[in-house]
Amino acid sequence: MDVTTGLLLLLIGIIAGGYGTIVGAGGGFIFVPALLLILHMDPAIAAGSGLVIVLINSLSGVVGYAKQKNIRYKTGLTIGISALPGSILGVWLLQVYSSQYFYVVFATILVALGIFLFSKNLPSSKKQKLARVAREKAEDLTDSTTEPAEKITEATQSKWLIPLGFFMGILSSYLGIGGGWLLVPILIYLFKVPTHNATATSIFSLCLYSSVGVISQLFYSSIDWMTVVWGGIGVIAGSQLGVLLSRKIPGKVIMQMLSVVLVVIGFRMYFG
Repeated sequence: MDVTTGLLLLLIGIIAGGYGTIVGAGGGFIFVPALLLILHMDPAIAAGSGLVIVLINSLSGVVGYAKQKNIRYKTGLTIGISALPGSILGVWLLQVYSSQYFYVVFATILVALGIFLFSKNLPSSKKQKLARVAREKAEDLTDSTTEPAEKITEATQSKWLIPLGFFMGILSSYLGIGGGWLLVPILIYLFKVPTHNATATSIFSLCLYSSVGVISQLFYSSIDWMTVVWGGIGVIAGSQLGVLLSRKIPGKVIMQMLSVVLVVIGFRMYFG
């Protein structure tokens, strides 16, 4: 690999690492398409190399988010451990089966979800007033009566986190781009996790199950190590930058950034 290509991968890694860490999705959704479109890499090699980049990005991001104390470790561990068998299955599926229908259906879901999230998080004075009223009511009720409700909710949620993690593991390894781009909106809208906690927890769980996917990719020899070296240096720098920027970015803006990711990934599946 020549120096020019290496520097290009370094730049892509910085962008992918920064953006991916902010939205809690890893950097694979930017890095893998770049490998396919710019370097014309074989899809299986691009997915394998992209998964290593996702692991490097998530490990670097976890260090930064841990210092900010934004990670919900119990939720992240449940999802991450549940995703381990799914990630192995995803790598196997990538090697033996690839359905065009799957990509079309899933792309449609992603585009629809992206449009929904973007429209839902548009600035609106009425929505802001309603949110403020709801927040004030919630603050008025934050006494001893909220504790049992939280425990019941946690017990109920934990049952759903296990199948969710398994599904995330399959998607992460099969697509080679991590699963945080779908996990974050699920945590926010179904499990009511605050945006900044959701992105940090997503990165934490991602570093757990993407590691198993990487080990599986090693078995199939589907990794270009020079790509990983140059891109890895970039995502480490980008992820730390993303952690710093995430503190200054409102939750609504983060969700709009994530919605753009979903639409881009969806269209990439349509035409890829």
